[in-house]
Amino acid sequence: MTDPESAPLHRTSLRDQILAMVRQALVSGEIRPGDIYSAAALATRLGVSSSPVREALLTLVSQGLLEPVRNRGYRVVPMSEHDLDEIHEMRLFLEIPGTLKAAAHAGPEDLRRLESIAEEIEAAAEARDVPRLLDADRRFHLELLALGGNGRLVDTVAALRDRTRLYGMDALAARGSLGGAAGEHRAILAAVAERDAARLESLLRAHLHHVRAEWARPDAPDSA
Repeated sequence: MTDPESAPLHRTSLRDQILAMVRQALVSGEIRPGDIYSAAALATRLGVSSSPVREALLTLVSQGLLEPVRNRGYRVVPMSEHDLDEIHEMRLFLEIPGTLKAAAHAGPEDLRRLESIAEEIEAAAEARDVPRLLDADRRFHLELLALGGNGRLVDTVAALRDRTRLYGMDALAARGSLGGAAGEHRAILAAVAERDAARLESLLRAHLHHVRAEWARPDAPDSA
């Protein structure tokens, strides 16, 4: 997790900043199932009071990412293959039709903003910077989905994405295999710009397949 020296915490939004830091550590695999964190220890590490840390951790408990461990702190909830299958199925049901609808509303400024995020993804892949890639990937897909105007859908998909810990990304980075995954975003953006709904749906399904079949396992083969 990023330390306060490299990412200073501002007291106006401590809870949200801590929540973002812990969530990023969860999805990048820095914090793994079995790891236990106490609010007091994490607060000491970040140089803040325990209250906003505890609030952030309880938020993650309510989202199903952490579970309380009596007198010890909070532990990452393990994800089984069945859990991953269910989340993948829900994302297919929600994210693909939602994104197809949202893409129809994309204007020139939206495309430029998404292109900038796609460039971030590619730069992170080249640098093998998994946390940065995951953050940019999350923003790309959620900002595209948000063009549809359904905030509840965006929040639901965001929660589903966050519940999938992409352990395999570290292995792909070590093999220098992140470029293929990063390049998918350019193709998705091109389909959005061309209003090619059939092509966009095909690309989104392939992208979600990679998330489930390859990125979610540390022993996964290289991306296609």
